[in-house]
Amino acid sequence: MPNRSSIFKTLLALVLLLVSGIAAAVPEIQHWRTANGVPVYFIPARELPMVDAQILFNAGSARDGDKPGLARLTNALLEEGAGAWSADDIADRLDRVGAQFSASSARDSAVISLRSLTDPRYLQPAVETVARLLKKPTFAPDVIDRVRQQMLTVLRERAQSPGAIAQDAFYQALYGEHPYGSPPEGATASLEALTQADIQNFHQRHYTAANARVALVGDLDRSAAEQLANALVSGLPAGEPIPPPPPVPEITSSQTVRLAHPSTQSHILIGQTGVSRADPDYYALYLGNHVLGGNGLVSQLSQEIREKRGLAYGAYSAFIPMRQTGPFLINLQTRNDQVDTALEVAQATLRQFTEQGPGEQALEEARQNITGGFALDLAGNRKLANYLGLIAFYHLPLDYLQNFVSLMNNISLEQVKDAWQRHIQPDRLITVVVGGGENAPDSSAQSLKKGS
Repeated sequence: MPNRSSIFKTLLALVLLLVSGIAAAVPEIQHWRTANGVPVYFIPARELPMVDAQILFNAGSARDGDKPGLARLTNALLEEGAGAWSADDIADRLDRVGAQFSASSARDSAVISLRSLTDPRYLQPAVETVARLLKKPTFAPDVIDRVRQQMLTVLRERAQSPGAIAQDAFYQALYGEHPYGSPPEGATASLEALTQADIQNFHQRHYTAANARVALVGDLDRSAAEQLANALVSGLPAGEPIPPPPPVPEITSSQTVRLAHPSTQSHILIGQTGVSRADPDYYALYLGNHVLGGNGLVSQLSQEIREKRGLAYGAYSAFIPMRQTGPFLINLQTRNDQVDTALEVAQATLRQFTEQGPGEQALEEARQNITGGFALDLAGNRKLANYLGLIAFYHLPLDYLQNFVSLMNNISLEQVKDAWQRHIQPDRLITVVVGGGENAPDSSAQSLKKGS
């Protein structure tokens, strides 16, 4: 009877054979610039008569300056009026051709997404609509006030959510005055003070050809894709490139933030600065984190916190890379009377993992899980478009998708240990605990109760 080791080696060989086939099947990314200089990234996908398009702008909340919420408000207003069209006119134009539109804004980027049938009868009106939204948003005062009130409602709801409170407190404690410390949703006083001129100026500065990227996936040949990209962004002003955010300061000591909230469970975030999207160590850190806390209930954090001690339903960890250094964080929820124990276990697990690294078999199993699931990550044009947008915005290599599996397979145990020990310092952690109190925190307060 074959032993466990031989079975494991056989399965590993089969998985490597499978993922090598997947890597070969990943489509090649085509790349060019539009007539006005906007970079375009294109993958033909001829299975369905549809196209997914993303226009990404360097216009996330890191550009808010002293006006938190400005980027999010500007982005949300794009579909609320353009030229002589009202929001109802825009919605009707898109509905009549079965097109789907969305606008979103995070810390680094703002994204406009369009999904449409490729038949010119449907695609052309949809593209004309989106192009006008980008070029001629009206930003009417009454519409600004309405969308502003919607965002203020979101802020009030977040002020009652322990998870949202913990997230905002974590980013504030981690980044301080750095632009990443400002919540994309904004702040009450800032949102109330924003003017039409603020919004118009932000749009004119950031929604330009110099700050745009286009990602296309769909049933188009190269010529049709070029025409589509030009039609989407030809009306953008040239503009000037926005410089990257400033470097993120290093954490020099640990800090604990405890915020009272009337909940039976406490939300806990533990972390520090992690890695930027361009850092070559990201891949080794991502692979290692799959063992620590990125693989659901079988990860080490979940085993130590949930399975062995029953302290939480689950616990996970993640790196969130951004243009500058994004966070590494551990996230869990536990009963109020178990907070200190859960904190001790989570910190001890992180410390041991950082010192010793993952076991060899655990790392191989994580590698198989990541590479074996890669095909599913790319299944569907929308998922592929999201990856393509990521590649476009963060200037990743054009062969990123083709090389991802082989790159994962070539990361050694020593590389994981080395990268982890250089990037993670368990004695310099930001810890946020929200819960265990009688009264909810004041939604307008920005001060934090700091512990040792």
